[in-house]
Amino acid sequence: MQYYIRIKTNPMEYVKSKFFSIIDSFNFFIHMNKRLILLLLPLLLLCAPSAAQLPGGMIKSPLEIRRQQQRAKRKAKPKARPKAKARQQPRKKSQASARPRRQGSTARPKPQGPSPTLGTSSHVPNVLTFRANGVTFQMVEVQGGTFMMGATSEQGSDAYSAEKPAHRVTLSGFYIGKYEVTQLLWRAVMGSNPSSTKGDNGPVNIVSWNDCQEFLRRLNSLTGKNFRLPTEAEWEYAARGGNRSRGYKYSGSDNLGEVAWYDGNSGGGIRDVGTKRPNELGIYDMSGNVWEWCQDWYGSYSNLSQTNPTGPSSGSYRVIRGVSWGNNARHCRSSFRHYLTPDYSYYVLGLRLALSE
Repeated sequence: MQYYIRIKTNPMEYVKSKFFSIIDSFNFFIHMNKRLILLLLPLLLLCAPSAAQLPGGMIKSPLEIRRQQQRAKRKAKPKARPKAKARQQPRKKSQASARPRRQGSTARPKPQGPSPTLGTSSHVPNVLTFRANGVTFQMVEVQGGTFMMGATSEQGSDAYSAEKPAHRVTLSGFYIGKYEVTQLLWRAVMGSNPSSTKGDNGPVNIVSWNDCQEFLRRLNSLTGKNFRLPTEAEWEYAARGGNRSRGYKYSGSDNLGEVAWYDGNSGGGIRDVGTKRPNELGIYDMSGNVWEWCQDWYGSYSNLSQTNPTGPSSGSYRVIRGVSWGNNARHCRSSFRHYLTPDYSYYVLGLRLALSE
């Protein structure tokens, strides 16, 4: 005989009791096997693929993978090159349809080329050699051209008011000394050497503007030429590199130590000429070593364009350029200018020759 026992219980209560019973069993299992789970958990994490191991750095669903494969197939199929359209000839405007220019209107200005401070010539300057009482010296060709003189953009905030305004200058060709006049050449012409630090290849110094004029008179008598001091405009044009200029701040470089002896590297004294790098024209020491007298009287700049300027017709001071071994970097810029009375001589004052073509 079979006995059936009917449980009079609410079905929801029965399911709930079973659910909590399963949860209790699971918690009991976790509690009893805690050490085993802690040992196995790192292994499970190592075996599981990470986002960094999957292409693209992110986990993708099967649907995304399928779409990516379809895109790859479409890219693999070469696309047919579209036929080139025939180029249409531009229609010629008839004289009747051409738009007439209004009277008084001006043509649109053409875009300007590079700054006139920059040179465009690839001409290699000629170098002439001369001899005076057995001593040779060289002069470098400076082709004529137009440049901006004074406080141009590369001089920046270092420029002084005496260098302003920048103005356009046009010069004819000339020659200028490859080196500052050496003590050897001065002694060969004048018979004595006034320099403070003696050395044949050092630049002559302790010479006034008036002393330079006497030296030039004797040199021209010996050579039959017409050597002179450069004008201030000629001096700056040559220092900037003439029509080969690269627009440097100093003569031949933006790195002053490459081209000049100044207070940062001279060791407190005059150095032999030509021991630093030359500028774009092959001229040495136009920044630093000794100041160089120019022919001009000193005067203020004008913003007007000039051709072969020679400075004021009279004055009290003569221009000096190029600074010396005792000056700082700001003074060694190609546009920096100063002045002294023509009878003044000092141990940092020298000269450089010029010669008209």
